[in-house]
Amino acid sequence: MFDLNTKLTDRQRELLDYLRQYQRENGVMPSTRDIQRHFGFSSQTAAMSHLRALEKKGVIQRHSHKARAVVFPEDLERAEIMDIPLYGMIPAGYASPQEQQADGSIAVDVNTLGLGRNAKAFALKVRGESMIGANICDGDMVILEAKEPRPRDIVAALIDGETTLKRFLIKDGRPYLQAENPDFPDLIPANELLIQGVMQALIRQVGRD
Repeated sequence: MFDLNTKLTDRQRELLDYLRQYQRENGVMPSTRDIQRHFGFSSQTAAMSHLRALEKKGVIQRHSHKARAVVFPEDLERAEIMDIPLYGMIPAGYASPQEQQADGSIAVDVNTLGLGRNAKAFALKVRGESMIGANICDGDMVILEAKEPRPRDIVAALIDGETTLKRFLIKDGRPYLQAENPDFPDLIPANELLIQGVMQALIRQVGRD
């Protein structure tokens, strides 16, 4: 546990408070870019230097070469940190060609996000405005789990060879996808509708442009 007698500079204490608040609000740690922007540092390298200083004082632990992989020592017993792949952009708009290549990974606390220990989870960045009625905005990140959907779940779906993020519905025994924006039409599959994942959590970058 963090020793209250550990001497931190004012800036280090501000950073520690920011890490805790960001994790509570978003379920993951901020990236070095988030830290840079929040504190007005000149570069991500400066953010990394401050994280290394906190690590040397024993108030955080970091895993090298893994984005956002920062944990508090006192949380290690109850936290279950899992790396999940991040697959670029998914359209929350009209469907577009599916993207298969992972852009990296993020470390998440499965307990905070309500994921099972053995969940097959992945993350996608959202592009577009078709899901704004569900408070899913352009630039958000969604965490999804590969499992069978239920009606009204928000899903990442492959529809006739293209992928999109929409609400899953069934009418007269036939499944279709619905936007949460009246400017976008329902998507009814002509041949194929494959659910790739069911949304479990939303991560929003605080203070993004």
